[in-house]
Amino acid sequence: MADNPTTPRRSFHRARYQRYTGGPDPLAPPVDLREALREIGDDVMAGTSPQHALREFLRRGSKDMRGLDKLREQINRRRQELLRSRNLDGTFQEIRELLDRAVLEERKQLARDLDDDARFAEMQIGNLPASTAQAVDELSNYEWRSAQAREDFEKIKDLLGRELLDQRFAGMKQAMEGATEADRQRITDMLTDLNKLLDAHNRGEDTTEQFREFMDKHGDFFPENPRNTEELIDSLAQRSAAAQQFYNSLTPEQRAELDQLSQQAFGSPELMSQLAQMDSALRQARPGLGWDESSEFSGGQGMGLGEGAAALRDIGELDALSEQLSQQYSGAQLDDIDLDALMRQLGEEAVVDARRLAELDKALRDEGFFDRSADGEFRLSPKAMRQLGQSIFKDVAEQMSGRGGERQTRNSGRLGEPTGASREWQFGDTDPWDVTRTVSNSVLRTLSEATDPASAIRGIAESGVRIDVRDVEVADTESRTQAAVVLLVDTSFSMEMEGRWTPMKRTAIALNHLVSTRFRSDELHLIAFGRHARTIDIAELTGLQPRWEQGTNLHHALLLAQRHLRRFPNAQPVVLVVTDGEPTAHLDPSGEPFFFYPPHPQTIALTVRELDHVSRLGAQVTFFRLGDDPGLANFMDQIARRIGGRVVAPDLDGLGAAVVGDYLKSRSRRRA
Repeated sequence: MADNPTTPRRSFHRARYQRYTGGPDPLAPPVDLREALREIGDDVMAGTSPQHALREFLRRGSKDMRGLDKLREQINRRRQELLRSRNLDGTFQEIRELLDRAVLEERKQLARDLDDDARFAEMQIGNLPASTAQAVDELSNYEWRSAQAREDFEKIKDLLGRELLDQRFAGMKQAMEGATEADRQRITDMLTDLNKLLDAHNRGEDTTEQFREFMDKHGDFFPENPRNTEELIDSLAQRSAAAQQFYNSLTPEQRAELDQLSQQAFGSPELMSQLAQMDSALRQARPGLGWDESSEFSGGQGMGLGEGAAALRDIGELDALSEQLSQQYSGAQLDDIDLDALMRQLGEEAVVDARRLAELDKALRDEGFFDRSADGEFRLSPKAMRQLGQSIFKDVAEQMSGRGGERQTRNSGRLGEPTGASREWQFGDTDPWDVTRTVSNSVLRTLSEATDPASAIRGIAESGVRIDVRDVEVADTESRTQAAVVLLVDTSFSMEMEGRWTPMKRTAIALNHLVSTRFRSDELHLIAFGRHARTIDIAELTGLQPRWEQGTNLHHALLLAQRHLRRFPNAQPVVLVVTDGEPTAHLDPSGEPFFFYPPHPQTIALTVRELDHVSRLGAQVTFFRLGDDPGLANFMDQIARRIGGRVVAPDLDGLGAAVVGDYLKSRSRRRA
């Protein structure tokens, strides 16, 4: 059949797909605050302040996102690749090192001085400009207190002078190292005489005798050993023109910085004045050497005009990016990072990482994950604690998933609280029906068994749903039996020394999350005990920093635990003890802690007495023994037999699962 000429012919367009380059990817997933908060929480639990933990996370990044340190490392590596063979980089580096060393020595001296002028000097030293040239210029008239700092700063002036001379006189940098004032005066005299010689030559005068006198007096500065004025000019003009070509390749900002540094050469602008006069005379004598063009650096690797200018622009841009990524200056923000410059230097992936870091930093602050306590300290907010607890509890639950029966917390009971899940009805169940699921099951079963689905649908519409026992589902519930739970955690310094500090905190956070979200009728109380004991909330425990504190005062902790248990006389008492050491401290009659190691008999006796009191309250006591201390193992085994308690010896990775699992078992026993 022929095509109808009036029918429009379909046209097909072939699509091509490539990486999105129109700015931030609109389809990119949002930043994962949970992972960030998890890592920040780990640092906080290890004893780092929340603000410092946030900075450290941004610096190190995550497994899927480079941090500021990694980006800065790549920036600095690229800078080194650009300047590896450029001698000027070495000079700038030497100047920066000398400046940093001088400032450090001066700060040490100022810290030892107690007068007001020293405090003012500290402020001046602490607010130096980021630019090396500006910092050197600002310190040129500074009254140094440290002799070592003054010596290092004078070396900067000496280095600048030698570098400038080396650009024009071969070997001058090494020859003038450690030069005295007399040596510098010889340089000044040589330049003065040289400029007189060049001026006479440019005026057309016969300089034979003047040249001979000049060489007799200053010939050691010219290893090339020129034979006449023309050869002297040829040698000097080539190096001088190369120096000018290098200068021409700099950006205006870089030329200004070099000019500013040059004024400090040998501590006087006179050197630059003499060199400028010499360059002018040499240019007049040899105008065809390309003074207005770029040339090779005097180092091992040269650059033409375009390459040199581009490289120097890159160096300035890389230095700025390195400072922005360091975030070490006052008022630093991630928004300061020049993303366009980062794109040019490291490519699109680096920009994506930097943008995600900025978005993550902003989101963490804007979402209210940090707040300030009454005493003004920066801390994790309740919202952050809930997120952190959820993350940690998820890990604990995954560890428990392989344990048969330990996570089964379902209970059929008339007074149960719905969990949000449902299950098939079983004989003897008294839980309420899940009506929606039951009716749905009936409809689906009727349709699946019918030979004519259309007729079945009409039948349901006319006569309603017929429910079979197979369709019934009941709402899953939890028992409302209340418990007064006390978690006693050891905060003595041995917990930190043996790497048990963070696992202990993670355990407390996981249990607190479970109780506060799943078993809200239970009353959880946290007690931290070292040389003395105190009640503590979960946020404070999370940020608690380890202290050099000897003593395991379980006696005091049990006294506080009994107060909590007596507040809820109708609740089932549950006591969970996490420790890595025998009791080595107790409260004496005055209320002061008494410490003695090895454990004093009185300490053991008082601790056992309070454990007996806890047992008489009907408490179920479980000890979680950390480490392999035989004395602790013997003590706990005897106590467990005495009061009918339990001893669990988990590894650190399984501590959270052991504590949470024991708590859930206690609920199962209460329901039974």
